[in-house]
Amino acid sequence: MAAYMIPRASLPLMLIKIRTQFGLRRFAEIGIAIYVLVAFASVWISDLRSAVVVQFLSGAAAAPLSTLAFLYMLEPLGQAWKMRLGLPMALAFLMTMPSLARVISPALIGDGDLTWVHLTALGLAMISLAMVFRLPLKPVPHQKVIQPLDFLSFGLIFFGFGGFVVGFIMGPIHWWTAEPWIGVLIVVAIAALTLAVIIELNRKNPLLDIRWLVTPAMLHLTIALFLFRLILSEQSAGAPRMFQVLGVTPSQMVTLFSVICAASILGGLACVAWIKPNREAYFHLVALILIGTGAWMDSHSTMDTRPEQFLISQAMIAFAGMLFMPTALMAGLLAALKKGPNYLLSFVIVFLSTQSIGGVLGSGAFLSIINWRQALHFQVLSEQFQITNGITTAEIARRMAELAPQISDPAILQAQAVSLMAQDAAKQAYVMAYNDAYFLTFLVAIAGAAALHLHLFRDWLWLRKFAPALTPTPDRKTESGQ
Repeated sequence: MAAYMIPRASLPLMLIKIRTQFGLRRFAEIGIAIYVLVAFASVWISDLRSAVVVQFLSGAAAAPLSTLAFLYMLEPLGQAWKMRLGLPMALAFLMTMPSLARVISPALIGDGDLTWVHLTALGLAMISLAMVFRLPLKPVPHQKVIQPLDFLSFGLIFFGFGGFVVGFIMGPIHWWTAEPWIGVLIVVAIAALTLAVIIELNRKNPLLDIRWLVTPAMLHLTIALFLFRLILSEQSAGAPRMFQVLGVTPSQMVTLFSVICAASILGGLACVAWIKPNREAYFHLVALILIGTGAWMDSHSTMDTRPEQFLISQAMIAFAGMLFMPTALMAGLLAALKKGPNYLLSFVIVFLSTQSIGGVLGSGAFLSIINWRQALHFQVLSEQFQITNGITTAEIARRMAELAPQISDPAILQAQAVSLMAQDAAKQAYVMAYNDAYFLTFLVAIAGAAALHLHLFRDWLWLRKFAPALTPTPDRKTESGQ
């Protein structure tokens, strides 16, 4: 995961100048051609080291592909339809694909062999390569813009993003305070990104226009997108992992992810029907309420909960995600278009990078909360499982009676019964931890909805108080005419 996400998150930032000097299509052709060869070789991969190399190259190929997907959806459309049709549909496809992969992959994996997965990836890569050659984008004037200092800035950004990706993937696994190198890596990553910002601010032709990105409007939008990505981690890092703990197989979750895909597409179509400038706040309010409701429904899970009980709640969250993203991006794209066509690509690339990083950070934070709460709940449950406790003794006796036909030794029989109780306690602790995380998501979403509602109420009061004074009356029109 780390090998895939590091180039996937950082390489798009270099595409801004690569497209101006060489053309994005040429870079994509080279990247996809290399990936076709790698995907072909991956059929025979059987060790972790080779898999890491393949995933790194996959992430490098995905960087231009995601940007191309955006441009293919936006470029042929007129100015009005770019926002109303192109933007929602591009986001609908990009956000639906991870869930669609979970729908398709169980049938491809079958008995556990990954050959068909690799062959499918190879086929998709070859189709993408053919389409990029067959359907070129509108060419842009080429000029030499890449400077030696660009590689230094990109190297620092690459290391900074890579440090965050590795830290937030490995942190929940090894635990943050158990491995000192995780903290050191994140501190060094922050230092590298800070140095990159200092360099870019003092350049005439920077790799990234930092001053434009930190304007109040763009900073507000970036923070909103980043925080919303953290909230949506409930769907990517929550329900699927909880069901894995409960022993639910991927094939049993196909229906759940099919519903999520359908809800995402419906959310995109809803945006096509109703999206307009100045409606963003109302879309966001509905989205936050839907996410909060879905998270609250999920927070009542038990060990007997199965994907069928999550269909409505996860559909609400997926639909809400598509209500939020296009409307939030519309403001950023309109601001980018006012600055010029080159800023459109810059904004798309920054969006893709922040969403990739936000997904990793959100997943890492969500799993850290799960692990912390699971340890706490398991400790409480373990304290209740005392041999002297009558309920515990009765439960052990019941389990021993169930295992008696299989085990004849009394000591082994009791040990096995206690072991099964401990396993159930661990699962119960995980379910309780996920319920805590779902409830935290509910609180964050409702708090965001309340803050947004207060903001809308303030704007309404301001308009009610000052709008009449600003509206010209007939007498004022006459005076201005005289």
